[in-house]
Amino acid sequence: MTLRTTTPPDATQGRRTEEPRLTHRRASLIQAAFLVLIAAVALIPLLAIFLGTFQDGNVIIRNGISFSVDFSELSLDNYVMLFTDSGLYFRWFWNSLIITIVQVVGTLLVSSFVAYGFAMYEFKGKRLGFILVLILMTVPFEMLMLPLYVQVNNFGAADQYWIVVLPFLAQAVTIFFFRQYFLGVPKEVLEAGRVDGVTEFGIFFRLVVPIAKPAFAAMAILNGMITWNNFLWPLLVLRSPEKFVLPIGLNTLLTPHGNNYELLIIGAFFSLIPILILFLAFQRFFIDGMTAGAVKG
Repeated sequence: MTLRTTTPPDATQGRRTEEPRLTHRRASLIQAAFLVLIAAVALIPLLAIFLGTFQDGNVIIRNGISFSVDFSELSLDNYVMLFTDSGLYFRWFWNSLIITIVQVVGTLLVSSFVAYGFAMYEFKGKRLGFILVLILMTVPFEMLMLPLYVQVNNFGAADQYWIVVLPFLAQAVTIFFFRQYFLGVPKEVLEAGRVDGVTEFGIFFRLVVPIAKPAFAAMAILNGMITWNNFLWPLLVLRSPEKFVLPIGLNTLLTPHGNNYELLIIGAFFSLIPILILFLAFQRFFIDGMTAGAVKG
């Protein structure tokens, strides 16, 4: 008689269950390693700039921004200069901060109103209006720059803060994003609000906005980054040095007569702080907002 050795059924089933777990674990480790690599690549330039804030401008000109530094030559002189003898730097910083806050709040308000109308109401010309928004998304700002600049000069509105903000309150990309998100809001919510006697503005602010918090957070980060780093349009319309925004002010530190690399490097590093704070404040909504806006509609 031949004896056959058989594997117990429970052991075979356990081995089969363990294999997908190991595969999933390996995939997670590979994904984590890949994300860490991307984060390292993104953070290396920031670390190099941070080291540059402790270096003398002549050393930066000679060696460039790199990690090959003599740590014995590092000092806090640039930080002392920033807070004691930086000229108009903090005025530029304040200008950028105020313009960014006003721009973000205004863009979110106006663009969400427009998108809400496209998503929730029926009116004549709705389809044509939305097609125009899509077409506007494909038009680069460089094509609109000259006509806008001519209008600003004709109106005598140059060198005013409000003219930096006004042309971009209705952003086509933001309108499109909000419209896609609002399409996923059940219209029963609106009907319930109307039955309870809530006004149309009350329905928007009290019922729809709380649902759309992820979308508002995502667009706040996106528009905040764009406005804070905006260089071309403020360069065209702002004339007075004390009214410059931070990107223009930092650019004025490089002149044919001399370059203030010390203030340029440390000023550029400190300019990262508001965007970092903005992202950390809304990061928990960011992924949800971007994902929902991409799939709705």
